[in-house]
Amino acid sequence: MKIEGRTFVVSGGASGLGRASVVDICQRGGYAAVLDMNKELAEELVKEVGGGKIRFFETNVLETDSIAAAVKGTLEWVKETGKEIGGVIAAAGVATGAKILNKDLNPFRIEEFDFIMNVNVRGTIDLIRQFLPHMARTTPVGEDGERGIIIMVASVAAFDGQTGQIAYSASKGAITSLTLPMTRDLARYGIRVVTIAPSLFDSRMSSLMSDKVRASLTRVMEFPLRMGKPHEFAQLVTQSIENLMLNGVVLRLDGGTRMPSKM
Repeated sequence: MKIEGRTFVVSGGASGLGRASVVDICQRGGYAAVLDMNKELAEELVKEVGGGKIRFFETNVLETDSIAAAVKGTLEWVKETGKEIGGVIAAAGVATGAKILNKDLNPFRIEEFDFIMNVNVRGTIDLIRQFLPHMARTTPVGEDGERGIIIMVASVAAFDGQTGQIAYSASKGAITSLTLPMTRDLARYGIRVVTIAPSLFDSRMSSLMSDKVRASLTRVMEFPLRMGKPHEFAQLVTQSIENLMLNGVVLRLDGGTRMPSKM
């Protein structure tokens, strides 16, 4: 699918990997509906990109009604611009760590597990399912009759979960596992599904890490010996949009890294 002249919905689009994806899409002639909770960062992004190519919708993916309002607003904007929706990039997510038993033999709070699962899994599915009816009704393009793409974000933690990552790994493992059945569900509508599983990338989250943790991470990397850069993630997003043969696949973006049990 051509990015130019299409609108792409990006949750978590005000910062990190989502933001990089928004910038890359807009630089390639696309439009972006940014769904995020951080109004300040989103407004900075709107000003930076300019050209009326971004519309921000304050959205909490934990709330179905909040997503519904963003869907309604996005569809109204699409009607104004005439730039039909070409895909949904579900990049909103959270990552916190806790061992199932701490040193005092107390289990982690189930509410902590529920929060991560609800944001990373339920929030992802709720967002996608609410946009799909509109995508399935759009006019197909090209000789293959494509209507769009769903891009989800997993993590190498889905495969190499570390100590203290039960909740996070479970949530990202769920995303990887539902990639193929979603692909099969949507094939008849000409909608593709791709999941990207990145390793550690530069972000506000990684900036909080200590030098010791950073050094430990570097030791388990193959090449390059560094964290990924947001624009490298964005490159894979745009390549996934443009290459019709990418479908029903989980793509590791990790420079050959395999995470050890613990740092």
